[in-house]
Amino acid sequence: MQIHEILENFELLDDWEERYRYLIELGRTLEPLPEEAHNAANKVQGCASQVWLETKVTGEAAAGEPILHFRGDSDAHIVRGLVALTLALYSDRPANEIAGTDATPVFERLGLQQHLTPQRSNGLRSMVERIKAEARAAETAQRVA
Repeated sequence: MQIHEILENFELLDDWEERYRYLIELGRTLEPLPEEAHNAANKVQGCASQVWLETKVTGEAAAGEPILHFRGDSDAHIVRGLVALTLALYSDRPANEIAGTDATPVFERLGLQQHLTPQRSNGLRSMVERIKAEARAAETAQRVA
């Protein structure tokens, strides 16, 4: 699902109970992460729940920039939804766009700061930092190659 669709759907929901349910539903739409990808290398540090992110370079943009595809999973339903939201914002985009995209305005528009526990907010920040680090690493690897 595209991030603009998620934003539109979120804004149609009146209360946070409905929005939490929507986040849980988003988590159910995640591309399955194979059991072998639930490993220490893919584990996101800084999350209270267990979160795994797998990164693959799937091609190159017109300018030769690597395009990154992410898959993720969590052991918590709402966090799986946050993973799905984050991947909708970042996955299948060129590395330079990923590194330059600030998730804060999107998260503020959704009102996440006011409705997530501090641990979940920190975990969300850790996911974004991990994704951006992966994008910078892909850019560096491409320049070296």
